[in-house]
Amino acid sequence: MPAPRSKPLLAWEPLPYLVVFVLLILTGIVRPDAAPWLLWPFLLLLVAAVVWLVVGLVRGARTANPDLWGDLASLDGLDIVEVPRVEREVRAVAPVADTHRHQPAIELARLYGGPEQQAVLVPRASRWLSRRYRIGVQLVGGDRPRHAGFLGEAVDDRWRELLDELLERGRFVRVPALITGDSRPYGVELDLSGLDRMGGAADG
Repeated sequence: MPAPRSKPLLAWEPLPYLVVFVLLILTGIVRPDAAPWLLWPFLLLLVAAVVWLVVGLVRGARTANPDLWGDLASLDGLDIVEVPRVEREVRAVAPVADTHRHQPAIELARLYGGPEQQAVLVPRASRWLSRRYRIGVQLVGGDRPRHAGFLGEAVDDRWRELLDELLERGRFVRVPALITGDSRPYGVELDLSGLDRMGGAADG
């Protein structure tokens, strides 16, 4: 099956909040003296929405790895596939998008791991409030993984199917990464040349 591009609507984290909010607004219309055929179904729907919200909060509090948004707490227990760079006459790199949102995390990764390190690619990652699935980039050169951003759209389109297929088998790839700049704003570049070889093997 093709890799999904967005979360199912019922799995979208803000949805229970929105449903409860709308129902609470409707309590101003559905009064306690309303007809039973309207009042009781409404109350049951409100209780069900609150339970749905609480279950979501409990589930979100669990220490899943990766979590609901694709962030890694550690590499312990993960099946990591090493994808080293392939020597070429011309070095091709993929810049990481949204690094401006993650400057503190990138700075810490550089402090603990240096400018040249590695990154784990996490398919089906996302930003809060967004249903769109993206491929997250977790720098792992320091004491723990740190979220640096996402693959750009064109690079995401190219490698989504391969990385999602590996994810279905519980595997993640680790690629060389370079943190650019001596001070903020930092950038992050990935060497994905090894993925070409993996993709060719999968096609064959």
